[in-house]
Amino acid sequence: MRRLLTLFDINPSEFNGLLKLASELKSKMLAGNRPALLPGYVQGLLFEKQSLRTRVSFESAMAHLGGSSIYLGSDAGWGKREIIADFGRVLSQYVDVLVFRGHGHKDLEELAEHCQCPVINGLTDFSHPCQALADLLTFQETAGPLAGGKLTFVGDGNNVARSLAVACALAGTEMMLACPPGYELPDEFVSRVKKQYPDFKLGQTNDAQAAVEGANAVYTDVWASMGQEGEKEKRLRDFAEFQVNAELMRHASDTACFMHCLPAHRGEEVTDEVIDSPASVVVQQAANRMHTQKAVLVWLLQGGRVQVSGVG
Repeated sequence: MRRLLTLFDINPSEFNGLLKLASELKSKMLAGNRPALLPGYVQGLLFEKQSLRTRVSFESAMAHLGGSSIYLGSDAGWGKREIIADFGRVLSQYVDVLVFRGHGHKDLEELAEHCQCPVINGLTDFSHPCQALADLLTFQETAGPLAGGKLTFVGDGNNVARSLAVACALAGTEMMLACPPGYELPDEFVSRVKKQYPDFKLGQTNDAQAAVEGANAVYTDVWASMGQEGEKEKRLRDFAEFQVNAELMRHASDTACFMHCLPAHRGEEVTDEVIDSPASVVVQQAANRMHTQKAVLVWLLQGGRVQVSGVG
């Protein structure tokens, strides 16, 4: 059974196919056409963490496709009333696909192992694949062709950066990570990416200006994510020289766009001047979450049988 726990779960052909399908579905929606490709399907949303974009984009995506969603918060008893295996075996009798947004990636893997329906990672501490799919669709729409392009991520090697790295490897896009010493991508992860995609250009540096040179997109994220509140003061000090501001953007390509997965801590990792500038595509990124997730849902629930040319 196919699932999407990380972008390592798909190959370049599938990645490109998902972006094409997302683009086609987006174009049709903007033209007033919402093909009901999944009538009667039920999506479960199992969320440990707060959410605006992930929850609403998945619910709207399934509604546009003709299906429905059930939101499962703390009242479902996840992690409290029964073991993960029993939870997954039972829940997957009721829903056709399950989206999990939580803390531990190992919990997600165990849940998926015992579910009899496809499982999608809506965010864990290790990976955020749906965000990266939307990011690369946005890059393609605004910054130019993916193959041969360059994306610079200014921040730590977190779940967003890891998913972006795999997405860029799948797309043939160069990626640079600019971060303070000690915040790089894990060595084990870098080795896995390079082994699977030996031609992928992935660099890391402690020099933000050097990292953004020639970049078609400059991307950042909050310096302290949910669950890292205790590290906030230290991270504010460590990342002080890594703010994305107008001066840093001047070192990127003249046509570079600014990206952020949101929510943003304005005045910390990014200035108002940048996030509100014409170069900012953060709202477009957020909107594309829904379109790429539609493509993922169709791909998983239709067994990859729905082709771009056959939509609607």
